[in-house]
Amino acid sequence: MGYTKTVFSFSIKDKAAYRKITEAFKKQRKGATVADIAARTALPLNTIRELVPVAADEYSGRLEVTESGEILYSFPQGFTSKYRGFRAGLRRFTGKVLEGMKIAGTVLFKVWIMVMLVGYFVLFMLIALAALAVSVASNSSNSNSRSESRGGGGLFLAGSVFDLIIRIWFYSELTKAMDRSFNGPSYTARNSRPKGKPLYKGIFSFVFGDGDPNGDWTAQEKQALIAYIQANQGVISLPEYMILTGRPPTEAEQGLSACCVEFGGLPEVTEEGTLVYRFKDLLLRADRRDRSFGGSAPVKRLKPFSSNSQKMNLWFSVINGVNLIFGGYFLFNALSTGLITTRGQFDAASYLYKITYTLSGAFVDNPLPLILVGLGFVPLIFSLLFWLIPGLRYVFTKQENETIKQENLRKIGYGVIWSKPQGITGTDIKADRPECRPKNLGAARNQVIKEMGSYSIPEVGLDTGGNPVYTFPELEREQQALSRYRASIRPEDSSLGSTVFDSNA
Repeated sequence: MGYTKTVFSFSIKDKAAYRKITEAFKKQRKGATVADIAARTALPLNTIRELVPVAADEYSGRLEVTESGEILYSFPQGFTSKYRGFRAGLRRFTGKVLEGMKIAGTVLFKVWIMVMLVGYFVLFMLIALAALAVSVASNSSNSNSRSESRGGGGLFLAGSVFDLIIRIWFYSELTKAMDRSFNGPSYTARNSRPKGKPLYKGIFSFVFGDGDPNGDWTAQEKQALIAYIQANQGVISLPEYMILTGRPPTEAEQGLSACCVEFGGLPEVTEEGTLVYRFKDLLLRADRRDRSFGGSAPVKRLKPFSSNSQKMNLWFSVINGVNLIFGGYFLFNALSTGLITTRGQFDAASYLYKITYTLSGAFVDNPLPLILVGLGFVPLIFSLLFWLIPGLRYVFTKQENETIKQENLRKIGYGVIWSKPQGITGTDIKADRPECRPKNLGAARNQVIKEMGSYSIPEVGLDTGGNPVYTFPELEREQQALSRYRASIRPEDSSLGSTVFDSNA
């Protein structure tokens, strides 16, 4: 029980790291070293070395010491915690309750937005229908020309609103499925209608989006980096790091230095004087599979504004526009007309306002606060925010996607220059995917070449068309030196060797 306090006294960050480590072990069928877990989790080696023994204690892990001194951890008995006391159970239960409350809170917030949008729309439609009914009754019973004029105006307004109800609720796409196959060529009349997205999720997607598709990008990038290092004798150069991350030279130097701290890397100089970074600890692994995908750089995805169809978002805007108009109308009339205490004030008030005032009077003694706040201020502010938030988000998302495109193009450009240091032109940097095509592609290509030139000064010439051609002789020499350095590393230096101690023996 010596680890009981340790296991349940981590900070939030440590708990997250601990969960990542245990999940990584669950996917590892055989024994795994610290380097194997680093490849799966992208956690710093020091963090893994600290937490793996804790996991081995809590879940009764098996320890195998190899000839190289590395420890292989495995869990043949599964992942049932040996800490089953009241306190440990209570902490696990509390954690699950808090997580459930967080999920429930998110769902309730989404439902609240839906209730506000659709609820106010329905309320305003009911008010309009009530005004329509009163207008029809007034026209059939009152022959006074002044009353007919006002009643006709109310009839026109309420009739227009009623027509809008019919159009929205009977012809909108609000309840149609988000499945592309619904309108695709494979769809036939025999197919059942695909299940649609819940309305509250669609509304939330319009206002706040669907999250960042690159939310776990830091971990993905580090995993790709570790896989590349492990597949290349534990050695990486700065240009290769630039290709994998899309960072310009200065930022790449800082990032690679941080990786040395996290994963036990050290800068070394080859016989030719080329600087390389060697990570010996990452080679001490049991899983020898190459997960580097040929050294290709992971590409960030563009951030979509919403997963809804354009038509769905349009109808959300229409409904919100109706709420905005009604909210502004009631707020203006409540402030300008105020209390209705005399027949003259009643006759002078606008048609829809006095009908609403009269109907509200059946429920409360003073309808003014209800109209001012409940039908005016609240829906008006909500409607403004309902448009303002996605509007600002659209602008920021567009800027963020341009940054993503530039970063992805850097990876392609750096890779082209590194693989072919001689005779490079801007058109050699292809941008076939939307994720890699900035708005000003020509300027972005030139920027990539300039950034690589700040690391290795190129020789510049002109082709037959007068376009600049770049040659990077220093990069070519660096490639040759890096290749010789990697060839000099013996694979047996990172071999784990046979098992010399087994805790289950």
